[in-house]
Amino acid sequence: MPVRPAPGPVTPVPARARTTDRPEVSRPLPARRSRRRALLALARPRQWVKNALVIAAPGAAGALGHDDVPGRVMLAAVAFCLVSGSIYAINDVRDRDEDRRHPRKRFRPVAAGEVEPGDAVGFGTVLMICGLILAAAVTPRLAVIALCYVALTVTYTWVWRHIPVLDLVALAGGFVLRAIAGGVAAPVRLSLWFVLVVTFAAIFVAIGKRLGESIRTRGSGQRARSVLTYYTPRRLRLLLGLSGAGALFAYCVWAFALPTVNGIPWRPLTVIPFAVCLIRYSRVVRAGGGEAPEEVLMSDRILDAAGLGWLVLFALGVNAAG
Repeated sequence: MPVRPAPGPVTPVPARARTTDRPEVSRPLPARRSRRRALLALARPRQWVKNALVIAAPGAAGALGHDDVPGRVMLAAVAFCLVSGSIYAINDVRDRDEDRRHPRKRFRPVAAGEVEPGDAVGFGTVLMICGLILAAAVTPRLAVIALCYVALTVTYTWVWRHIPVLDLVALAGGFVLRAIAGGVAAPVRLSLWFVLVVTFAAIFVAIGKRLGESIRTRGSGQRARSVLTYYTPRRLRLLLGLSGAGALFAYCVWAFALPTVNGIPWRPLTVIPFAVCLIRYSRVVRAGGGEAPEEVLMSDRILDAAGLGWLVLFALGVNAAG
């Protein structure tokens, strides 16, 4: 009977050869986009969903079916899409070196070398001018709000994002200004509790963004932005819970202050899907998925279903009142 040779020593596979352990940053860049597609990506149309807040104030007041309000509000939303797109384009120029080290942001047109920095600044400037002109055409007051948004977001990139707490306030301020813009465009009077709902919800999203960044950088060993050294995950989770509770409390006060319609409390009923949205978003964020809020809103089925339920109940209440 032949004797089988003893097996030799097993050579371990180097870590760099294991595809399952390969970091995300080692993946090759996708196919180069055309100039037109790269410029469109520079304005980040996926993030324009945030500008739906412009519709919130007139929608909450039930004014979207009155006179020329729908047209004015839609023009205001388009103006903010242009203005916010201009800020994204200009910010990408400043952050291009930092973005190249990020697993997801490195695909942005400037960081990927698809658009030259000078062209990105020129494109952003054109978008900003068009957005401000369109806002002024609706009403000069809307142009002032848009200018405040530009000032806040530009200074956020250079100053506020490096200062703990103020970075959260500045992030939330962009959302609040969008909601105020809708009230100015309609125009409708904004109630104090409505503004508080938007404010707390905006801070809730801003904290979730920081928590997502903190979880990603701690898990990957990548260099974190300086402000994250102040925020520990435990502290961010505490702030997330407090801001979510504040948003829910303010929403309850606002909803229950409205009269019932035909004996049916339509607005108070919207508290249920609103609470579900907060709870679900909080769970997604705590799992590390809050770094890109627009992606969460567009990809989570439970969150989308709760949002749709809220919209249906709210629309029924507005229709019954009308």
